[in-house]
Amino acid sequence: MVNESNIVSKVWSFANILRDDGVGYGDYLEQLTYLLFLKMADEFSKPPYFREINIPEEYDWSELRKKRGAELEDHYNKTLKELANAKGILGQIFTKSQNKIQDPAKLYRIIEMIDKEDWGMMGSDLKGKIYEGLLEKNAEDTKSGAGQYFTPRSLIKAMVACVQPEPKKTIIDPACGTGGFFLASYDYISQAHNLNRDEKEFLKNKTFYGNEIVANTRRLCLMNMFLHNIGEIDGKSFISSADALIADEGNRYDYVLANPPFGKKSSMTITNEEGEQVKEDLVYNRQDFWVTTSNKQLNFLQHIRTLLKENGQSAVVLPDNVLFEGGAGETVRKEFLKTTDLHTILRLPTGIFYRPGVKANVLFFDNKPGARDPWTKEVWFYDYRTNVHHTLKKKPMQFEDLEDFIKCYNPSNRHDRRETWSEENPEGRWRKYSYDEIIERDKTSLDIFWLKDDSLTDLENLPDPDILANEIIENIEAGLESFQALMETLNGE
Repeated sequence: MVNESNIVSKVWSFANILRDDGVGYGDYLEQLTYLLFLKMADEFSKPPYFREINIPEEYDWSELRKKRGAELEDHYNKTLKELANAKGILGQIFTKSQNKIQDPAKLYRIIEMIDKEDWGMMGSDLKGKIYEGLLEKNAEDTKSGAGQYFTPRSLIKAMVACVQPEPKKTIIDPACGTGGFFLASYDYISQAHNLNRDEKEFLKNKTFYGNEIVANTRRLCLMNMFLHNIGEIDGKSFISSADALIADEGNRYDYVLANPPFGKKSSMTITNEEGEQVKEDLVYNRQDFWVTTSNKQLNFLQHIRTLLKENGQSAVVLPDNVLFEGGAGETVRKEFLKTTDLHTILRLPTGIFYRPGVKANVLFFDNKPGARDPWTKEVWFYDYRTNVHHTLKKKPMQFEDLEDFIKCYNPSNRHDRRETWSEENPEGRWRKYSYDEIIERDKTSLDIFWLKDDSLTDLENLPDPDILANEIIENIEAGLESFQALMETLNGE
């Protein structure tokens, strides 16, 4: 029997030891990815698996395990360099790999720790728990960077619970980060259905597809999938390194679950006629887009609609600007209401993402075939922002916090819903607006609130001082970031 807590504490102890040497959680996670892969490949090449892994003998786990001191460091560097040139998932996991552990003695201790465990026999839940814990810690530690690719697991689970993906259907995430939506969907499908052999094989090898342009994040995603028993170690990668927005690849999917990257508009540095280097907004000229814009989130929303099969379903996390921005934003919203059934919007609280001050929403919609009349008849809003206070450390958002929303959403039959808001109950968080009501709003804005903010009317209802202080810091940081973006625009950077 595997001692779960013992393994977890071992993995974590090395993370803390290496931090004293300047090796952050991200770098440690990277090295753990390489070493774990080599160890598991070694296990899978032996009985009872006998799988062809195609790792050259001189660079396999047994060779690495024999080395000590400077010889170990040298051999490990050569191994990383050699495997980066391999084909399939193997080469993609080791792409641009580098040794970040400069102390050979500590490198040997990590190898020793990994070697003592039988990872192949270990359940995917445990392997996943270890790895997911490090991913979360890394996101928290870096604040930005890896943090922007990390969606709270509670939110992912709630989104999947609403969409309820079915067996033998395809799922894509065009900005998949470390693969959180894949894992939650995998768990949901395997637990909610008694799968036969064909369905299990489809779930493992044909269900999930995605894009991730950041090499390190993509590597973590591939390893994360592998540890959760998704895909084959020697098979083709289902995660593309290409920019999803560049072109329509032509494939269509049953579900899109995504949290596209927030942040500044895409730009590229060019040399103008005067020989000066200037930044220019990056736009994607695509025939399938309603409007050409440099707004990354609007581009992702248009792209996601393209990815869906007719009647395909999507749940996507998007910032507030998508709901109210004029110009291109208004055009996209109007077309969206016409061509899809945008049936539900979940307004999310602040304090749940690693990037400070982020205000986001989840848009749930179904793609539809061409028609004369708009497909969206009414949009249901759930306000989980007003008078809701969360922080990442002291009061993180839990799945239980979203259970009322899931109940209101009514996944088993979303056409049978009841508002909790009424004139008699103005505090109800669940309210619908008709297509006509929305289309008459200025700029067809979907930025809708109706609840009173208690903290503005009653000092007794202010949140705890630490929550309040954190919110103030978040707002200041978000404001500074906005000013920085404005200055860059004014200066032509």
